[in-house]
Amino acid sequence: MIVITTPTGRIGRRVVDGALAAGAPVRVIVRDASRLPAQVRDRAEVVEGSHGDPDVVAKAFAGADAVFWLAPPDHRAASLDDIYSRFAGPACEAFKSEGVQRVVAVSALGRGVLPVAGHVTATLAMDDLIASTGVHYRALTVPTFMDNMLGQAESIRNEGVFFSALSGDRELPTCSCGDIADAAVKLLLDPSWTGRGDVPVLGPEDLSNDDMARIMTEVLGRPVRHQQISVEAFKESMLARGVSEANAQGLVEMVVAKENGLDDAEPRTPESSSPTTFRTWCEEELKPAVLG
Repeated sequence: MIVITTPTGRIGRRVVDGALAAGAPVRVIVRDASRLPAQVRDRAEVVEGSHGDPDVVAKAFAGADAVFWLAPPDHRAASLDDIYSRFAGPACEAFKSEGVQRVVAVSALGRGVLPVAGHVTATLAMDDLIASTGVHYRALTVPTFMDNMLGQAESIRNEGVFFSALSGDRELPTCSCGDIADAAVKLLLDPSWTGRGDVPVLGPEDLSNDDMARIMTEVLGRPVRHQQISVEAFKESMLARGVSEANAQGLVEMVVAKENGLDDAEPRTPESSSPTTFRTWCEEELKPAVLG
């Protein structure tokens, strides 16, 4: 039995689809079962509730061999620990009590690179907590998601601009949520791996924001440019949208760390270079969102 968290999210729903397509027995944890597609409700076991709830995870993990773990966003959290390690605490207890063998989680690049990296630092602490339970553990270490650009679809549509606190010419890896899900499914279906390890998912190329603007311009057939904003303005924009102080500060620290080499330390290899290019992602995801 494979248990999948966040089954309605951009990554989780693809993990569900991949596991079901392979014929694996699947159980999902979801706050609202009505948000699941009918074919998932028909084919997967459903446990309603939060995967931060001790009773919910104890029920969901009973008889499970493997778990896909993803900490859900909590924009109003009082601390980053609340989003990651504290949220994962009940699950870690259930991994042990219910005898879960393998856990695959979405994590981040940058272990040992910089001492302060906001959300990344908190994510890596969660990795350590999960691994301390004794489960066999694989952390999918990922850079910035291409899919994050969907949050700026309206600005791209109406103004031809997207904003970032990163420099326009700073080349960094990016990956698609689809490629992360594919990597997770491959691990969840393979019972042979043991111990603890990282699985980088780097996308096929490093790109700058200026590179992305050029590619978006070509795919959308209309001018798109990148505009850098200060980290102070970035933080203020987060606070104005209702993001908590701790969360906003964590995002600032993460952006600064990425500018200063956080995502550069992992060497690109054929194994770590996932296939979806930014151009392909723009054709498949951004173009429909912007042009309808």
